[in-house]
Amino acid sequence: MSRRDLIILVVLIAFAIAFPYMGVPRYLLTSALVMFCFATVVTQWNLVFGVAGIFSLGQLAIFAIGAYTTAVMGRYLDMNVWYTFPIAGLAGVGLSLLVGLATLRMKGVYVALLTIAIAQMMFVLIQTDTACSELNRIINPQTCISFTGGSQGLGDFGSFGWREVLGGRDAVRGDYYTMLGLLVVGVLVSFFIINSRIGLGFKALRDNPELAASRGISQFKYQLIVFGVSAFLTAVAGSFYAAKFKAVGPGILGFDLLLLLIAMLVVGGLGRAWGPLLGALVITIFREGVDNIMTEGLQWRDVIFGGIVAAVMIFMPEGLTGTLDRLWNYILIKLGFAKARSSTVTAVAQDKKAND
Repeated sequence: MSRRDLIILVVLIAFAIAFPYMGVPRYLLTSALVMFCFATVVTQWNLVFGVAGIFSLGQLAIFAIGAYTTAVMGRYLDMNVWYTFPIAGLAGVGLSLLVGLATLRMKGVYVALLTIAIAQMMFVLIQTDTACSELNRIINPQTCISFTGGSQGLGDFGSFGWREVLGGRDAVRGDYYTMLGLLVVGVLVSFFIINSRIGLGFKALRDNPELAASRGISQFKYQLIVFGVSAFLTAVAGSFYAAKFKAVGPGILGFDLLLLLIAMLVVGGLGRAWGPLLGALVITIFREGVDNIMTEGLQWRDVIFGGIVAAVMIFMPEGLTGTLDRLWNYILIKLGFAKARSSTVTAVAQDKKAND
């Protein structure tokens, strides 16, 4: 992580820590922690989609399996939700490795079709699950609930427990800081991978797979690594999401959420470290603003939202992060810093040429 990135991260964390004490309404804290959760998912998805160049749409399925793992273990095994998080992460890794193996010899749109088919298969299996589960007969024989809850979903499986520890008023702050901690971990992991040798291998396979293979970079190895690493925190984010709202249903696999996450990824900037975070922030602010300003926001929000995403894809193909980077470089050139650096490089090249 560069010095500039480190300063930005420290400032953002400090602001996020102070945000609940700025007198903001409770619903804004809830919107912020939901944004933290989705930003964690998009940050990890960016490693697969943007950095490694694998056109996978199966991240939502991994998010869902993390949520359902927490729900099932909490309801049927009476396990504390905090203990279910690592198990949910491992379940997500297991599913992602299977997806990675299935898509190993596929490219482009074929990977997208297969991964989205897996997510829709999970949706259909959950939606049509109506038979009473034997575990539910043992726990509560008076009711008939399927193993996954079917179309009604699962509830009553526990929560973070901040209400008992901090009291009713501060419980949302506990949830907020829990989600914030998860996002910080996700951002640090993303920066570490992007700037590591493994990240260079991902980019090489994305930009020129034939040349990368000739240099000894194994597509089999690196594709499984990127699927597994990104899946753990994605599944944990789904687990956090379920624990926060104390319920999970098949709607978590819906197209609305998938399109929202894609928009965050595209608007922020594919393959860039800060892209997912900036995209999640901008999209969340936009959605909240439309809902609060426009009386018919729910009817027109998706139309305006789609128009903005299309405009960004046409006029800013590198996303907001790429545009800000170009603006920053332009300012450096105007101030003379970039020109001085170029002059130094040119002088070094001239000296090397003279010595040769």
